[in-house]
Amino acid sequence: MVNITIRPAAKEDCARMLELVHELAEFEKAPQEVTVSPEHFTESGFGADPVWWAFVAEVPAETKGDKKIVAFALYYIRYSTWKGQRMYLEDIIVTKSWRGKGIGSLLMDRLVQEAKERKFTGMMWQVLDWNEPAKAFYKKYNAGFDSEWVNCNMDFDG
Repeated sequence: MVNITIRPAAKEDCARMLELVHELAEFEKAPQEVTVSPEHFTESGFGADPVWWAFVAEVPAETKGDKKIVAFALYYIRYSTWKGQRMYLEDIIVTKSWRGKGIGSLLMDRLVQEAKERKFTGMMWQVLDWNEPAKAFYKKYNAGFDSEWVNCNMDFDG
């Protein structure tokens, strides 16, 4: 069994986290949609006023004593006028070669623990309708699926 460490993300992890974001975008057939700069990503998580937090999963690297990040889960706080503060899981990403080894569950369990510690009233996220493996994973957590709401967004240039 490989020794997997789940820990809070650090500023130095941002480059690897962005690599995993790009891997996810490829999987979701939308690589052109990742437009965040490394500087903006890092500042948003580790600047004076962070807007996101994350946990990373590390495993021993080939070089003795080194570790490599193979997954992460990034969240922020969403406020509901009906429910109060809720954790919004933006992404949980496990690199392809490490999927199916329980890392997603370790991250999800850590997120649930964090949400309870921070006294959030719940946790929310989205999943693509065609991503059956992800939907099956979330069903293990008794997640509810809502087909009533429609996603909306607006992009701004520069």
